Amino acid sequence: MFRPLLIFVGLRYSQAKHKNKFVSFISMASILGIALGVTALIVGLSAMNGFEKALRDEMLAIIPHAELETVNGSFKNLDRSLTQVRQHPDVIAASPYIMLNGLLQKDDKIKALQIRAIAPESEREVTSVESYIKGGGWALLKSGQRSIILGKSVALKLALKVGDSLTLLLPQDSGPQLKSPRQINLTLVGLFAMGGQLDNSLGFMHIDDAKQILGFDSANGIAFKVADVLDAQKIARDVGYSLNDYLYIKSWITSQGYLYQDIQMVKSLMYVILLLVIAVACFNIVSTLVMAVNEKRGDIAILKTMGASKWMLRGIFIVQGAFNGLVGCLLGAVIGIYVASNLTAIVKSIETVIGHKFLSGDIYFIDFLPSSLNYEQVTVVVIAAFLMSVLSTLYPAWRASNIQPALELGFAH
Repeated sequence: MFRPLLIFVGLRYSQAKHKNKFVSFISMASILGIALGVTALIVGLSAMNGFEKALRDEMLAIIPHAELETVNGSFKNLDRSLTQVRQHPDVIAASPYIMLNGLLQKDDKIKALQIRAIAPESEREVTSVESYIKGGGWALLKSGQRSIILGKSVALKLALKVGDSLTLLLPQDSGPQLKSPRQINLTLVGLFAMGGQLDNSLGFMHIDDAKQILGFDSANGIAFKVADVLDAQKIARDVGYSLNDYLYIKSWITSQGYLYQDIQMVKSLMYVILLLVIAVACFNIVSTLVMAVNEKRGDIAILKTMGASKWMLRGIFIVQGAFNGLVGCLLGAVIGIYVASNLTAIVKSIETVIGHKFLSGDIYFIDFLPSSLNYEQVTVVVIAAFLMSVLSTLYPAWRASNIQPALELGFAH
């Protein structure tokens, strides 16, 4: 098969044994360094992609994308407001709610909690909380029965089990005199386990019960699901400004957006830091080629006397260095793809061996290390690493092309 001379000679130099063993060692170190950098970058980016996907699939499935809450009282015309919200082209579904802040008491145990009173029929269209409720979902909440669904961790702290009675303490408008809190008897009808802080800070009851307890005619909030979660804040503002009520406008970006921003920041830093690691590995290619040029000075002089041009000589050493870079990039890509594809299982195995979980479900919204491999990112990483390895060959190749045959072959006086 026909191959240009510079590629033929460059590949021969790449595969030839060096007289100096240290040159061989540096050459192997450069290949392994690039492979390690590429592997780390692919695995790290896959983990960040996994967290981003888990944020969307897990967390944004159980919290509303956006919310509108009245500043005072409840909505004047809830049905009309709900219709306006649902008619917005970027809104998928909407559901009314009432938010209560109080204390739950069982015997001598007390727990501060935020209770979300929901309309079961429409709530399931906005969030997927129902799938985390054991024993019947939203059907457990029936109007007029003053029932409540709590997180598993709250039930454990209050020593509650399904069917137990408990007391909800709500503050009263004190006026000139301080009044004792209102006491409302509730029945625990179900438990949920979603993971993260929500299990420890949120409870659910039927919206009709909340209306009766607070004396509201309608809901004081509307939660809705949007088509583009990353555009939730803008959509929430558009929807809120279209209504006549005086409202607080909120979205998941204001409450949980720091998680998404942290993921993006870490991903950007990872790109920069690990590309610098690859750049350091590429400097080994410079060392390898500089020593290879010194070792092949006689060969270069002979090639020059036989008519080889400067560009051919440069091409020979560019091919030699690029071959090392290509081997390192492909090796790193193969290892990186394998590790990233099996990262969750690998980390679980390590956790089993050491007996310690890296991610706690009580703190984070997931209790495993997620991974989502993006082949476009793999391609970008491999191409960037290969280009860096090619750039590192330019100086040694330029030095090789400037060798004087007369001096090397002993013809000059």
